[in-house]
Amino acid sequence: MQIYLPVAELAVNMFVLLGMGGAVGFLSGMFGVGGGFLMTPLLIFYGIPPAVAVATEANQIVAASTSGALAHWRRRGVDVRLGLVLLAGGLVGSLIGVMVFRVLRAVGQLDLLISVLYVGLLGSIGTLMIIESARAMRARRRGRPVSGRRPGQHTWIHGLPFKMRFKRSRLYVSAIPVLAIGATVGLLAAIMGVGGGFIMVPAMIYLLRVPTSVVIGTSLFQIVFVTAFTTVLHATTNYTVDVVLALILMVGGVIGAQFGAFAGHKLRGEQLRGLLALLVLAVAGRLLYDLVSTPDSLYVVETGLGL
Repeated sequence: MQIYLPVAELAVNMFVLLGMGGAVGFLSGMFGVGGGFLMTPLLIFYGIPPAVAVATEANQIVAASTSGALAHWRRRGVDVRLGLVLLAGGLVGSLIGVMVFRVLRAVGQLDLLISVLYVGLLGSIGTLMIIESARAMRARRRGRPVSGRRPGQHTWIHGLPFKMRFKRSRLYVSAIPVLAIGATVGLLAAIMGVGGGFIMVPAMIYLLRVPTSVVIGTSLFQIVFVTAFTTVLHATTNYTVDVVLALILMVGGVIGAQFGAFAGHKLRGEQLRGLLALLVLAVAGRLLYDLVSTPDSLYVVETGLGL
């Protein structure tokens, strides 16, 4: 069934978009990520202009993340206080990101930057995550304790000032790294059209030592509000949000997130991290191929309206 997207200015198959939304929503509920790291490249591969894909995907992430966050809330897997501090940093980061997005689009470098950022960030994070998860699974098979957060365990972060207590996560840590993580995620949400969960989840686990059972729900909680704020900014400043595309993706995303949240509670923490790492590396590999491969057409000639 073909449907026309007014802002993207092309006709697409509605059922393909519903399937994309459902699959990414499933991943959102399972891994605690907004899913934009996968959906935005998929939309670009499908022919949606990158600027529209980035801005519209931020809108779709709101629905999928809300659905997933509610599912985890019912299982007491959300640290609201930690989420609010992450959100404070995220709002500032997204505001800066939207301004950077507008400047890059004006000078014609937005598409290239989006691809390069995806390849660099996804490749490095995916590699680190898959190494760590492989070590954890190997240790479990050998009967050794899986390394993780232990009572009294400290890192350099614990020496920073402005400490706060997060009871749900059993943390007493400085607010500075929490705000920094939130701001980084907000910046990426605005520029790359991602929820930022692929950054936030590893950072919360490995830097802050947040328990995996709380990480996913808290990540989704913060993503909901940051991406909603980013969507409003893109719609009012860059005019790149395609409402028709967003609604189709939302329907699939909300349904998929419920099934993903259920599946996520059936897997161990290291298994979840390993699967997420494989997905991250797969997307990075595809984008890297597109960057270095020779296109079918080296030149594209476009004419303006009325010419």
